[in-house]
Amino acid sequence: MPLFLGLDIGTTSTIGILIDHTNRVLATTSCPVQLSSPHAGWAEEDPQQWWANVCAIVPRVLETARCRAHDISAIGVTGMVPALILLDENDRLLRPSIQQSDGRSGAEVSEITAEVVPEDFLKTTGNGINQQLVATKLRWLERHEPDVFRRISTIFGSYDFINWKLTGTRSIEQNWALEAGFLSLETRALAPDLIALAHIDPALLPAVRMSHDIVGEVTREAATETGLKEGTPVVAGCADHVASAYVAGVVEAGDILIKFGGAGDILAATPQIRPDPRLFTDFHIVPGLFMPNGCMASTGALLNWFVAEIAGNVAAEPGADKTTTHAHLDTLAENVPPGANGVLVLPYFLGEKTPIHDPFARGTFTGLGLNNTMADMWRALLEGTCFGFRHHIEVMRDIGYPVRRILASDGGTASRIWMQIAADILGMPVQLLANHPGSCLGAAWLAGIGIGAVSDWAGVNRFIDEGPLISPNPQTGDLYDTRYAQYRQLYERLCPLFSDMAQGQ
Repeated sequence: MPLFLGLDIGTTSTIGILIDHTNRVLATTSCPVQLSSPHAGWAEEDPQQWWANVCAIVPRVLETARCRAHDISAIGVTGMVPALILLDENDRLLRPSIQQSDGRSGAEVSEITAEVVPEDFLKTTGNGINQQLVATKLRWLERHEPDVFRRISTIFGSYDFINWKLTGTRSIEQNWALEAGFLSLETRALAPDLIALAHIDPALLPAVRMSHDIVGEVTREAATETGLKEGTPVVAGCADHVASAYVAGVVEAGDILIKFGGAGDILAATPQIRPDPRLFTDFHIVPGLFMPNGCMASTGALLNWFVAEIAGNVAAEPGADKTTTHAHLDTLAENVPPGANGVLVLPYFLGEKTPIHDPFARGTFTGLGLNNTMADMWRALLEGTCFGFRHHIEVMRDIGYPVRRILASDGGTASRIWMQIAADILGMPVQLLANHPGSCLGAAWLAGIGIGAVSDWAGVNRFIDEGPLISPNPQTGDLYDTRYAQYRQLYERLCPLFSDMAQGQ
């Protein structure tokens, strides 16, 4: 029986899953990842930690599943896009990765905007000019780390790096290239004029591959380090947010998935793309479809920060020692009325990606008084992130994408109060998903497709069940309409101040 290994190179953890073609999950495990933010707006990680995690994960899943390495027929890797990883001519990492949520390159965004016709760039790439483009990060390196820039020999993304470590083959998956701003949406080929904006030699970029293309086989060295079998095929893999939506069943126009992870993704499916600078454009994993999407730089990561830096000493109720701080804060927030007793949060603690594309934006707690409590602040955080998702829903409808069904996945869905707040603020039912292990499942299924062991693109959906349906409370509608308007107005008023403050750093 063929088995498929999926690996997810995520922002907060590396995850491994082992499945078979009959829709059985045989094993899953994870290792944590450390995100570093050495300066305001920066987001970096150590790719060697990703690889060390892979080497630790493979023996664990094999042991849990009681399988041997030669039982694995193919491997797929998914990960963050477009994280930037750089190698020198001796295949050594030049620096930590620059993550997709990194917001250091605001000046470079302005430079490129002045050099090209933004409407033409949008039409060619399907994406607007923003801080996520790899060209802006490379220009930043050229200016601030010129020694690193001069020594670049290979450029690729998170899962491309792991594929290279596994196979020794350099490649970049098409959605990394597209979101990086180097790929033509129409031709699906690297465009020299786009690459020129990064001030690099096109030879630094490996060949572009589709998600299910086989890029190589596990080398003897990688087999020794990981416990995999030498010669096991590895497919190009996929962007993690795209894989997660594919697994959830987002394949029809009107399907929307919201990922309540470390960052917050919102994804749709469409057979016809309408490029808009407020959203990102990706190729859907299913051939013939596209996936317009947005990403909030910080949602779950913001909650983790609040717990670590502010609420770490909040104790759970006596006798509930297994209750996490998050869950305890949820319990406290259930007694706070909608509107968080006047506290309003802008969740832009890492700057913001879509739909405002403002690397200078910063997080705020507004409306605090001496009457407010930790519970008010926690509820305001949950509401603020959901206002951000509502902003995305508005943009999708404005562009012309239908919004008929909202699905929710990832770790944040364990918070029932967060999900109720989401339904109330969005004014729509939110369908939770059960047995959704995340993007790693999509990568594993793609591995099976890549080697021809499975042929049903929709087969991956049979791993997932529907969980509870969270219906909105109609009594909160008017209040949240008012608070959402204030949320939007608050950013518009603070936006000039954010920019001025950034110039003074």
